[in-house]
Amino acid sequence: MRILFFNDLHDYGLGSSIRQMYQEARCLRSRGHETAVVSCTQDPSAPAEIEVDGCRVFLIHSDYPVRFRAWVSLDNARVRAPLERILAAWKPDVVHSHLIHAHLGYASLTAARKAGAGVVFTAHDAMTFCYQKLTCFHGGEAELGEQRDYRARASKCIPCQRFRFRPGRNRAIRGVLERDVHRFTVVSDELGVVCRANDIRVDRTVYNAIPLDESPVVSAERAEAFRAKHGLTGKKVLAIGGRLHSQKGVGKLLEMVALLAPEFPELRLIVMGKRDIYDQEFEPQARGLGVANLVVPTGWLSGDELESAYAATDVFVTPSICFDTFGLVNLEAMRYGKPVVASCFGGLPEVVVDGETGFIENPFKVEAFAGKIQVLLSDPALAQRMGAAGALRLRNQFGIERLTEEFLEEYELAREGAQKG
Repeated sequence: MRILFFNDLHDYGLGSSIRQMYQEARCLRSRGHETAVVSCTQDPSAPAEIEVDGCRVFLIHSDYPVRFRAWVSLDNARVRAPLERILAAWKPDVVHSHLIHAHLGYASLTAARKAGAGVVFTAHDAMTFCYQKLTCFHGGEAELGEQRDYRARASKCIPCQRFRFRPGRNRAIRGVLERDVHRFTVVSDELGVVCRANDIRVDRTVYNAIPLDESPVVSAERAEAFRAKHGLTGKKVLAIGGRLHSQKGVGKLLEMVALLAPEFPELRLIVMGKRDIYDQEFEPQARGLGVANLVVPTGWLSGDELESAYAATDVFVTPSICFDTFGLVNLEAMRYGKPVVASCFGGLPEVVVDGETGFIENPFKVEAFAGKIQVLLSDPALAQRMGAAGALRLRNQFGIERLTEEFLEEYELAREGAQKG
């Protein structure tokens, strides 16, 4: 089978979902299938074709002011002709679409269907009906995050987007998904609930995954060397990782650190994300709370450094205040046997089992969330048991081989749908 992935992003280091796409592609090739990726670049001098992780990647140039995304993402004229040429030349049996909200656009799904491919769409986020990452559903601070108003409507979207709001956008997207997509999958059941609340058909949940071919082996010496390098020797270490943004709860976590510091003066928080973002957006808050000296911004980590960071961590934290659809970083922490304290919003409760592999809590309830962290910091034996349970859960449910098997089933169903016309 020839599987062509659509994804606006192709850089392996830009996010877990992009790495997962390439990991699935590698798994597919090991089973005798052919894979390639169509992606976009904002660099006009970039080559038309590159290779990433052994996968052929076709690059199409697309660049425009982001304020026009609601218009361009429906049908991007810049990509139309080159995409049709790629489809005609490569002749995929299946097109598997991931993140296409900015450049490849929804018209790419129509092009794929017209080329005779079975079309599978995986929703990694809420942007099939939301202009961003779905932040308004819970009522915010005023409601302590207790609401669950998932449906998009003009009275909510216009004040949020103002001049970026496009009447008819969501109706147009639903039309394309219904007409041109044979199988629509989501990465968590709760994302399926959200999509259905906005009149989007959902066929299946396929949980995210990571490779499990090798257990991580980080020696005690390497972990201690990381601790020594970052001033963590003898400290109790919390960690947060991934995209640093207020909606990921970084600010809330700083408030929690301020609450925990009197009881745990040896507490430290490592922030594994872009250093410039931390310095500009969160360091002033940490300073104002009096905890700047307890935060260790490591910058973006990869390879041995990332492995050592996980090994040096006592408790991993995901305090998102947006709809966090899955949180692949939680799987990475679980791989290293770390307990996770995660937000109650989105699909995180489907990854972290409350009271078994960590805790689930509402990050708007800062004291309660900090209390769950406090339990694990105070009881290393409990933290170790929960971390071990998380590692077992990961191996049983979230391996890339399982994801590949499930998507192969979806690809066959999509091919059947394409053959029926």
